[in-house]
Amino acid sequence: MTAITKRSTRPSVLVTGGAGYIGSVLTRSLLEKDFKVTVLDNFLYRQTSLLDCFGFPDFSVVRGDCRDERIVRDLAKSADIVIPLAALVGAPICDRDQTAARSTNVDAVRMLCGMLSPAQRVLYPVTNSGYGVGEKGKFCTEETPLRPISLYGVTKVEAEKIVLERENSISFRLATVFGVSPRMRLDLLVNDFVWRAVTDRALVIFEGHFKRNYIHVSDVTRVFLHGLAKFSKMRGEAYNVGLEDANLSKVELCRVIRKIIPSFVFFEAPIGEDVDKRDYIVSNKKILKTGFRPDWSLERGIRQLVKAYAILKNANYGNV
Repeated sequence: MTAITKRSTRPSVLVTGGAGYIGSVLTRSLLEKDFKVTVLDNFLYRQTSLLDCFGFPDFSVVRGDCRDERIVRDLAKSADIVIPLAALVGAPICDRDQTAARSTNVDAVRMLCGMLSPAQRVLYPVTNSGYGVGEKGKFCTEETPLRPISLYGVTKVEAEKIVLERENSISFRLATVFGVSPRMRLDLLVNDFVWRAVTDRALVIFEGHFKRNYIHVSDVTRVFLHGLAKFSKMRGEAYNVGLEDANLSKVELCRVIRKIIPSFVFFEAPIGEDVDKRDYIVSNKKILKTGFRPDWSLERGIRQLVKAYAILKNANYGNV
């Protein structure tokens, strides 16, 4: 008698860009939660950050480009959930290759959404840098007009609109992410400042009054899992995701770092400009009302970075 194998009912997840800074943490977390996971990544940075995931039997990797219609169509048709992380992330890399920024950050998302059925779920990460320059003393909420001031911000805002138009989707407007990932990045603000505090013990800041919000990479992973668990109640909406007590200027951030590394010295330059003009404070009350709570405080994340930097001997970890 021939045995009949019962098909697994566990949801399958396609993560584009799953070997990146966020994806390398998220992919393992999804596998640990018993999802079947396929990662599509072009491994632009030659990273090996997913090697520890191959012990999971329902994990697979496809090396390829998120703009390749043939590859994406084949992978998308078997996915219950799609998490499009693949992007050129950050203003510098987008400015360096503007054509690739638009084709990757916008056109690939439009193509992917056009392939999906209404039943397939999408969870999409956006930068809250889309708020650009906020009004002094006024918190940016999900109702605040989006006024991105970089090409990176513009492309992510355009892609968010495409994603939310299909309704069976959630958008997470992420604060500046920090913390340790198997695909480490030192070009993110907190990670960069802590690296300089550990290695140089000194830092010169330009326009130190500029404020922004922060969130740990592990909490980014947790908010995706939270969104999956509460998808029916949260779908069709955008949510700011950051620490309520971490709307800090660059000077205030340095003071937090100095509490942990007392020898750290920082100076605010009296002249000169920061090329990144973002300056805003953000309310995260909407996501908190859904029951989500971040685990990682800014100080805890800084202490984690200090320990991790003991094994990093150069600064060749970034997107540029």
